[in-house]
Amino acid sequence: MGKLINGEWKVRSIITSNDSGAYDRLPRTFLDTISKKDKLFQPESKRYHLYVSYACPWACRTLIYRKLKQLDNHISVSVVHPDMLEDGWMFDSSFPGATEDHLYGKKFLRQIYQKADSKVTTSVTVPVLWDKKTETIVNNESSEIIRIFNSSFNELTNNYEDFYPMSKRKEIEKMNQLVYESVNNGVYKSGFAQTQQAYDSAVTQLFTTLDYIDEILSQSKYLVGDEYTEADLRLIPTLLRFDTVYVTHFKCNIRRIIDYPNLLRYVQDMLLIEAVRQTYDLNHIKRHYYFSHQQINPYRIIPKGPVVYP
Repeated sequence: MGKLINGEWKVRSIITSNDSGAYDRLPRTFLDTISKKDKLFQPESKRYHLYVSYACPWACRTLIYRKLKQLDNHISVSVVHPDMLEDGWMFDSSFPGATEDHLYGKKFLRQIYQKADSKVTTSVTVPVLWDKKTETIVNNESSEIIRIFNSSFNELTNNYEDFYPMSKRKEIEKMNQLVYESVNNGVYKSGFAQTQQAYDSAVTQLFTTLDYIDEILSQSKYLVGDEYTEADLRLIPTLLRFDTVYVTHFKCNIRRIIDYPNLLRYVQDMLLIEAVRQTYDLNHIKRHYYFSHQQINPYRIIPKGPVVYP
């Protein structure tokens, strides 16, 4: 693992912490958009490329949206190998489902970042939304990429399905903020905590929020009403990794998702959505977390179970 500093790869831990030992996620580096109003990045078929990992919950959001919005034939994809070791994310098609770098034949994802900016200082993360025309990164923040996919290509696809409807935006934003702080990032704050106090705080907040969400789902099919929205599509990748990885690997073991009657029903309902089910790759997920985080799992033993979400 490592990061780019002034364009040079430095091997070091990517787990950043504050003074109290709490995990501190770094902000993303490239934050442009695609729009008919944008002077540089226009919505065009086959112009853009997505770099992703099936293991990464943030990247899987973008894969889900790509399918839901029928962008498969308009935005191409390369998938990194699930192992993230000293060289970071790499391209190696020897693992089923992983691919080569289809655009440039690069070996490492960091080389894509260096191609975009030879002097960049950044963590090298997925997803990456790449522009083939200008040969640069448009955006590497998943929450912004899914908004781009939600609306920017509608005229190309004739798919006007809206997962961020104006009438529900206030509720969606409120749920997004809670879920991001306590659940999406909460599992990492628990797993990457470097002090007991930081872990106790994060894991308590995580399960307080899961308890609250389970109660919401006792009265509603989805987080914001009876139709799934962006809020659900941001939460589900985390829940799909919870019992398999986060319970043991990140010590999020107060309860499992299968112990929550409403959350379990919700996960099973979300898996009925083809775009969610087809982008859920348990082999990539288990291999990445248990093999890549050597400081947590020094012998890199990958557990056989559990069998989840029947």
